[in-house]
Amino acid sequence: MSALLDGVYDGEMTIGELLGHGNFGLGTFDGLDGEMVILDGVCWQLRSDGTATRADLDARTPFAVVTNFVPHITAKAPDNLARKDVSAFIDSLIHSQNYMYALRITGDFADVTTRTVVKQEKPYPKMVEATQSDAVVHMDHVSGTIAGFRTPVYEQGISVPGCHVHFIDAGCTHGGHVLDFSLLSGTIELCVGTDLQLRLPLTDEFSRAELAPDDLQQQIETTE
Repeated sequence: MSALLDGVYDGEMTIGELLGHGNFGLGTFDGLDGEMVILDGVCWQLRSDGTATRADLDARTPFAVVTNFVPHITAKAPDNLARKDVSAFIDSLIHSQNYMYALRITGDFADVTTRTVVKQEKPYPKMVEATQSDAVVHMDHVSGTIAGFRTPVYEQGISVPGCHVHFIDAGCTHGGHVLDFSLLSGTIELCVGTDLQLRLPLTDEFSRAELAPDDLQQQIETTE
């Protein structure tokens, strides 16, 4: 994640190879060409106009987090919850903040607000600059899935600490990086992660990247 913040937007791993590591996840594409969400082994590309299409298996990614999703905790959410209330409810389900959790919320939403990165051209700007032009989309009365990860603070720089989630509607036609939502009714599933495999690119750009800036936390908060 810290490399992405530094403008390293070209990756070596194809979507085809990525899907060999997990059937659930999120990320982005080369050049920040939209947001990524993986559900049930299918990778979807969520572009800046809010549309979703199935990703090309030959496309590449500079950043992605994936796992094989097996629900360890399943609960029906109380009706009519704002995002902050959903977060508090999830906190009541997990027994420790020290593990990684893959998170899936499936249901009906009163509204979902997303933003999606706009494809960048070389020379790439830093991500704080690139995300200033993000497109924001607001959806009302929509069914779909919120998918992502709740990541411990000690993973900062590798991933996004806290809750990082993307949305795709039930028809897989629209979605993006979640800014806010209101859940009318739905089911929450959590998959506990205890193993972490990290794959780093062997590119010149990555080898020269500044991965530990003093304002890393601030940059993550700004871009998220």
